[in-house]
Amino acid sequence: MRWYLKAIGPRKIVEFIILVVFVIFFLGPLLNLAILAFTGKWNYPDVLPHEWSLKWWAFVFQQEDIAKSIGLSFIIASIVTALSIVLCIPAAYAFARIRFPLSRFFLFSFLLTHAFPKMGLYVSIAVLFYKLGLMNTLVGVVLIHMINVLMFMTWIPTAAFRNVHMAQEESARDVGASPFRVFRSITLPMAMPGIIVASIFTFLNSLDEAQGTFLVGIPNYKTMPIVMYSIISDYPAYAGAVFSIILTAPTIILLLAAQRFVSADIMSSGFQLK
Repeated sequence: MRWYLKAIGPRKIVEFIILVVFVIFFLGPLLNLAILAFTGKWNYPDVLPHEWSLKWWAFVFQQEDIAKSIGLSFIIASIVTALSIVLCIPAAYAFARIRFPLSRFFLFSFLLTHAFPKMGLYVSIAVLFYKLGLMNTLVGVVLIHMINVLMFMTWIPTAAFRNVHMAQEESARDVGASPFRVFRSITLPMAMPGIIVASIFTFLNSLDEAQGTFLVGIPNYKTMPIVMYSIISDYPAYAGAVFSIILTAPTIILLLAAQRFVSADIMSSGFQLK
Protein backbone atom coordinates (compact mmCIF):
# COMPACT_ATOMS: atom_id res chain seq x y z
CA MET A 1 0.00 0.00 0.00
CA ARG A 2 2.80 2.41 0.88
CA TRP A 3 4.58 1.56 -2.37
CA TYR A 4 1.40 2.32 -4.30
CA LEU A 5 0.96 5.70 -2.60
CA LYS A 6 4.59 6.60 -3.30
CA ALA A 7 4.13 5.66 -6.96
CA ILE A 8 1.12 7.95 -7.25
CA GLY A 9 2.84 10.84 -5.53
CA PRO A 10 1.63 13.20 -2.80
CA ARG A 11 0.47 15.81 -5.32
CA LYS A 12 -1.94 13.41 -7.01
CA ILE A 13 -3.29 12.30 -3.64
CA VAL A 14 -3.94 15.90 -2.58
CA GLU A 15 -5.62 16.66 -5.93
CA PHE A 16 -7.84 13.59 -5.54
CA ILE A 17 -8.83 14.59 -2.00
CA ILE A 18 -9.66 18.13 -3.16
CA LEU A 19 -11.76 16.69 -6.00
CA VAL A 20 -13.69 14.42 -3.62
CA VAL A 21 -14.34 17.31 -1.22
CA PHE A 22 -15.53 19.49 -4.10
CA VAL A 23 -17.87 16.79 -5.42
CA ILE A 24 -19.34 16.23 -1.96
CA PHE A 25 -19.69 19.99 -1.39
CA PHE A 26 -21.36 20.52 -4.79
CA LEU A 27 -23.45 17.37 -5.15
CA GLY A 28 -24.29 16.83 -1.48
CA PRO A 29 -27.00 19.54 -1.26
CA LEU A 30 -28.45 18.50 -4.64
CA LEU A 31 -28.60 14.87 -3.54
CA ASN A 32 -30.29 15.88 -0.29
CA LEU A 33 -32.87 17.92 -2.23
CA ALA A 34 -33.56 15.01 -4.56
CA ILE A 35 -34.12 12.64 -1.63
CA LEU A 36 -36.38 15.10 0.20
CA ALA A 37 -38.43 15.78 -2.92
CA PHE A 38 -39.34 12.11 -3.33
CA THR A 39 -39.69 11.28 0.36
CA GLY A 40 -42.92 10.03 1.85
CA LYS A 41 -41.62 9.37 5.37
CA TRP A 42 -38.12 9.99 6.70
CA ASN A 43 -37.27 9.97 10.38
CA TYR A 44 -33.98 10.94 11.98
CA PRO A 45 -31.43 9.27 12.31
CA ASP A 46 -32.27 6.95 9.39
CA VAL A 47 -29.91 7.30 6.45
CA LEU A 48 -32.62 6.82 3.81
CA PRO A 49 -36.39 7.42 3.85
CA HIS A 50 -38.77 4.67 4.92
CA GLU A 51 -41.18 5.55 2.13
CA TRP A 52 -40.82 7.08 -1.34
CA SER A 53 -43.65 9.16 -2.75
CA LEU A 54 -44.63 11.85 -5.27
CA LYS A 55 -47.17 13.45 -2.93
CA TRP A 56 -45.08 16.57 -2.37
CA TRP A 57 -44.87 17.16 -6.12
CA ALA A 58 -48.66 16.98 -6.28
CA PHE A 59 -48.87 19.24 -3.23
CA VAL A 60 -46.65 21.90 -4.85
CA PHE A 61 -48.53 21.98 -8.16
CA GLN A 62 -51.88 22.11 -6.35
CA GLN A 63 -50.91 25.42 -4.72
CA GLU A 64 -52.32 28.14 -6.96
CA ASP A 65 -49.63 30.73 -6.17
CA ILE A 66 -46.80 28.29 -6.83
CA ALA A 67 -48.16 27.11 -10.19
CA LYS A 68 -48.72 30.72 -11.30
CA SER A 69 -45.21 31.74 -10.23
CA ILE A 70 -43.65 28.97 -12.32
CA GLY A 71 -45.54 29.99 -15.46
CA LEU A 72 -44.93 33.70 -14.84
CA SER A 73 -41.18 33.20 -14.36
CA PHE A 74 -40.77 31.36 -17.66
CA ILE A 75 -42.93 33.89 -19.52
CA ILE A 76 -40.95 36.87 -18.18
CA ALA A 77 -37.61 35.14 -18.85
CA SER A 78 -38.66 34.39 -22.43
CA ILE A 79 -39.80 37.98 -23.04
CA VAL A 80 -36.59 39.40 -21.53
CA THR A 81 -34.43 37.08 -23.64
CA ALA A 82 -36.26 37.91 -26.88
CA LEU A 83 -36.17 41.68 -26.30
CA SER A 84 -32.51 41.55 -25.24
CA ILE A 85 -31.60 39.75 -28.47
CA VAL A 86 -33.41 42.34 -30.59
CA LEU A 87 -31.82 45.30 -28.79
CA CYS A 88 -28.34 44.04 -27.92
CA ILE A 89 -27.24 42.01 -30.96
CA PRO A 90 -27.02 45.09 -33.24
CA ALA A 91 -25.12 46.91 -30.47
CA ALA A 92 -22.75 43.96 -30.08
CA TYR A 93 -22.08 43.92 -33.83
CA ALA A 94 -21.37 47.66 -33.75
CA PHE A 95 -18.91 47.25 -30.88
CA ALA A 96 -17.16 44.43 -32.76
CA ARG A 97 -16.94 46.04 -36.19
CA ILE A 98 -17.21 49.82 -35.84
CA ARG A 99 -14.61 52.04 -34.21
CA PHE A 100 -16.31 55.09 -32.78
CA PRO A 101 -15.40 57.56 -30.01
CA LEU A 102 -15.78 56.24 -26.46
CA SER A 103 -16.66 52.75 -27.72
CA ARG A 104 -14.63 51.10 -24.95
CA PHE A 105 -16.30 53.33 -22.36
CA PHE A 106 -19.79 52.42 -23.57
CA LEU A 107 -18.91 48.72 -23.66
CA PHE A 108 -17.47 48.92 -20.16
CA SER A 109 -20.59 50.73 -18.91
CA PHE A 110 -22.62 47.53 -19.34
CA LEU A 111 -20.51 46.03 -16.57
CA LEU A 112 -21.53 48.69 -14.05
CA THR A 113 -24.76 46.92 -13.09
CA HIS A 114 -22.60 44.06 -11.75
CA ALA A 115 -19.85 46.21 -10.24
CA PHE A 116 -21.61 47.07 -6.96
CA PRO A 117 -24.53 45.78 -4.85
CA LYS A 118 -27.66 45.74 -6.97
CA MET A 119 -30.08 46.77 -4.24
CA GLY A 120 -28.95 50.41 -4.36
CA LEU A 121 -29.37 50.44 -8.14
CA TYR A 122 -32.78 48.81 -7.91
CA VAL A 123 -34.01 51.32 -5.32
CA SER A 124 -32.98 54.21 -7.59
CA ILE A 125 -34.71 52.59 -10.55
CA ALA A 126 -37.82 51.90 -8.44
CA VAL A 127 -38.07 55.62 -7.60
CA LEU A 128 -37.90 56.42 -11.33
CA PHE A 129 -40.43 53.71 -12.18
CA TYR A 130 -42.80 55.07 -9.53
CA LYS A 131 -42.77 58.48 -11.22
CA LEU A 132 -43.37 56.86 -14.63
CA GLY A 133 -46.18 54.61 -13.39
CA LEU A 134 -44.26 51.39 -14.04
CA MET A 135 -44.43 50.00 -10.51
CA ASN A 136 -46.35 46.73 -10.20
CA THR A 137 -46.54 46.31 -13.99
CA LEU A 138 -45.25 43.64 -16.35
CA VAL A 139 -43.38 46.28 -18.35
CA GLY A 140 -41.57 47.44 -15.21
CA VAL A 141 -40.57 43.89 -14.25
CA VAL A 142 -39.30 43.15 -17.76
CA LEU A 143 -37.28 46.38 -17.84
CA ILE A 144 -35.64 45.73 -14.46
CA HIS A 145 -34.70 42.24 -15.66
CA MET A 146 -33.27 43.60 -18.90
CA ILE A 147 -31.10 46.10 -17.04
CA ASN A 148 -29.61 43.17 -15.15
CA VAL A 149 -28.77 41.11 -18.27
CA LEU A 150 -27.36 43.77 -20.61
CA MET A 151 -23.79 42.69 -19.88
CA PHE A 152 -24.37 39.10 -20.99
CA MET A 153 -26.19 40.05 -24.18
CA THR A 154 -23.60 42.65 -25.16
CA TRP A 155 -20.18 41.37 -24.11
CA ILE A 156 -20.47 37.72 -25.17
CA PRO A 157 -21.97 38.41 -28.65
CA THR A 158 -19.35 41.14 -29.15
CA ALA A 159 -16.63 38.53 -28.59
CA ALA A 160 -18.44 36.13 -30.93
CA PHE A 161 -18.58 38.74 -33.72
CA ARG A 162 -14.91 39.60 -33.21
CA ASN A 163 -13.98 35.95 -33.70
CA VAL A 164 -15.48 36.07 -37.20
CA HIS A 165 -12.56 37.10 -39.42
CA MET A 166 -13.27 40.11 -41.59
CA ALA A 167 -11.48 38.40 -44.51
CA GLN A 168 -14.39 35.97 -44.74
CA GLU A 169 -16.88 38.82 -44.96
CA GLU A 170 -14.72 40.65 -47.52
CA SER A 171 -14.50 37.54 -49.69
CA ALA A 172 -18.28 37.30 -49.79
CA ARG A 173 -18.55 40.98 -50.75
CA ASP A 174 -15.98 40.51 -53.52
CA VAL A 175 -18.24 37.98 -55.25
CA GLY A 176 -21.19 40.38 -55.15
CA ALA A 177 -22.99 39.64 -51.87
CA SER A 178 -24.77 42.58 -50.28
CA PRO A 179 -23.82 43.66 -46.73
CA PHE A 180 -27.10 42.26 -45.37
CA ARG A 181 -26.58 38.90 -47.07
CA VAL A 182 -23.01 38.74 -45.78
CA PHE A 183 -24.28 39.31 -42.25
CA ARG A 184 -27.12 36.80 -42.64
CA SER A 185 -25.13 34.06 -44.38
CA ILE A 186 -21.60 34.48 -43.00
CA THR A 187 -21.33 36.58 -39.86
CA LEU A 188 -24.50 35.59 -38.00
CA PRO A 189 -24.16 31.79 -38.41
CA MET A 190 -20.53 31.86 -37.28
CA ALA A 191 -21.36 34.06 -34.27
CA MET A 192 -24.48 32.06 -33.39
CA PRO A 193 -22.82 29.84 -30.73
CA GLY A 194 -21.87 32.90 -28.68
CA ILE A 195 -25.32 34.41 -29.16
CA ILE A 196 -26.94 31.18 -28.00
CA VAL A 197 -24.79 31.06 -24.87
CA ALA A 198 -25.54 34.72 -24.12
CA SER A 199 -29.26 33.99 -24.56
CA ILE A 200 -29.02 31.05 -22.16
CA PHE A 201 -27.29 33.18 -19.54
CA THR A 202 -29.88 35.91 -20.04
CA PHE A 203 -32.76 33.46 -19.64
CA LEU A 204 -31.28 31.93 -16.48
CA ASN A 205 -30.43 35.29 -14.96
CA SER A 206 -33.97 36.52 -15.53
CA LEU A 207 -35.36 33.27 -14.15
CA ASP A 208 -33.38 33.72 -10.91
CA GLU A 209 -33.89 37.47 -10.47
CA ALA A 210 -35.50 38.23 -7.10
CA GLN A 211 -34.53 41.65 -5.69
CA GLY A 212 -35.59 43.75 -8.68
CA THR A 213 -38.82 41.78 -9.08
CA PHE A 214 -39.60 42.21 -5.40
CA LEU A 215 -39.16 45.99 -5.51
CA VAL A 216 -40.97 46.60 -8.80
CA GLY A 217 -43.46 43.74 -9.20
CA ILE A 218 -44.89 43.02 -5.74
CA PRO A 219 -47.71 42.22 -5.03
CA ASN A 220 -49.10 41.18 -8.44
CA TYR A 221 -45.96 39.72 -10.01
CA LYS A 222 -44.54 36.94 -7.85
CA THR A 223 -41.94 34.89 -9.69
CA MET A 224 -40.37 31.63 -8.50
CA PRO A 225 -37.54 33.21 -6.47
CA ILE A 226 -40.05 35.47 -4.68
CA VAL A 227 -42.36 32.57 -3.83
CA MET A 228 -39.35 30.53 -2.71
CA TYR A 229 -38.94 32.80 0.33
CA SER A 230 -42.47 32.08 1.52
CA ILE A 231 -42.14 28.36 0.82
CA ILE A 232 -39.09 28.11 3.06
CA SER A 233 -40.94 29.69 6.00
CA ASP A 234 -44.55 28.55 5.47
CA TYR A 235 -44.33 25.07 3.90
CA PRO A 236 -42.70 21.75 4.92
CA ALA A 237 -39.10 21.14 3.91
CA TYR A 238 -40.24 18.47 1.45
CA ALA A 239 -42.28 21.03 -0.52
CA GLY A 240 -39.32 23.41 -0.46
CA ALA A 241 -37.10 20.66 -1.90
CA VAL A 242 -39.53 20.07 -4.76
CA PHE A 243 -39.67 23.76 -5.58
CA SER A 244 -35.88 24.05 -5.38
CA ILE A 245 -35.50 21.29 -7.95
CA ILE A 246 -37.98 23.05 -10.25
CA LEU A 247 -35.98 26.27 -9.87
CA THR A 248 -32.57 24.61 -10.25
CA ALA A 249 -33.23 22.11 -13.03
CA PRO A 250 -33.41 24.65 -15.92
CA THR A 251 -30.09 26.13 -14.82
CA ILE A 252 -28.29 22.80 -14.85
CA ILE A 253 -29.86 21.65 -18.13
CA LEU A 254 -29.22 24.89 -20.02
CA LEU A 255 -25.66 25.28 -18.73
CA LEU A 256 -24.84 21.75 -19.85
CA ALA A 257 -26.34 22.61 -23.24
CA ALA A 258 -24.25 25.79 -23.41
CA GLN A 259 -21.03 23.75 -23.21
CA ARG A 260 -21.87 22.21 -26.59
CA PHE A 261 -21.93 25.58 -28.34
CA VAL A 262 -18.87 27.50 -27.23
CA SER A 263 -15.48 26.84 -25.65
CA ALA A 264 -14.01 28.47 -22.57
CA ASP A 265 -11.53 30.60 -24.53
CA ILE A 266 -14.31 32.17 -26.59
CA MET A 267 -16.31 32.81 -23.43
CA SER A 268 -13.37 34.50 -21.71
CA SER A 269 -12.70 36.68 -24.73
CA GLY A 270 -16.08 38.25 -24.18
CA PHE A 271 -14.74 39.92 -21.05
CA GLN A 272 -11.75 41.56 -22.73
CA LEU A 273 -11.82 45.14 -23.92
CA LYS A 274 -10.10 45.61 -27.26
